[in-house]
Amino acid sequence: MDMMPYLGDRREITDANELIALFGELAGSEAAARADRSRDLGDHVHFCRWRQIERLIVLMSVGRAVGTVH
Repeated sequence: MDMMPYLGDRREITDANELIALFGELAGSEAAARADRSRDLGDHVHFCRWRQIERLIVLMSVGRAVGTVH
């Protein structure tokens, strides 16, 4: 993965887990749809937040460690 997601607070992890529980493999698509909806409403803060959650969901779906492992 080229870009690691920025997490502003723990709530993003909770939201990602909830989307995965509700939508399974389509969780990333749901996060993208929410980002698109926020963008269409002119809400750039939530647009960026949902895009980062989408990236987090993709990262969580990888079956191995990503980045530096200590």
